[in-house]
Amino acid sequence: MIVEERIYTAQVGRAKEWVEYYGEHGFPIQQRHLGRCLGFFQTAIGTLDMIVHLWAYDDLAHRDAAREKMAADPEWHKFVAGQPKVLTKQETRIMVPTSFSPVK
Repeated sequence: MIVEERIYTAQVGRAKEWVEYYGEHGFPIQQRHLGRCLGFFQTAIGTLDMIVHLWAYDDLAHRDAAREKMAADPEWHKFVAGQPKVLTKQETRIMVPTSFSPVK
């Protein structure tokens, strides 16, 4: 298994706006295509206006296939075009669990 961590930074004070739109329009599409969301978070202390989400995949091939299907979905294109233009930065990490990780 691998875990993809995505971190988005929003304009000051505007993360909530994007999260609300995403929750209604984007998350259902990603759930359908990507499957196993391990968590979706907003920062409350420290660097604010950050949105963090974690997705589990069998391996990189599974991730690539799932994201290709999502990218071909017209509903995903509609979501992307209509989302609030408040995100300023994106970071993506692929992580591999340790042998003792409770998430495998």
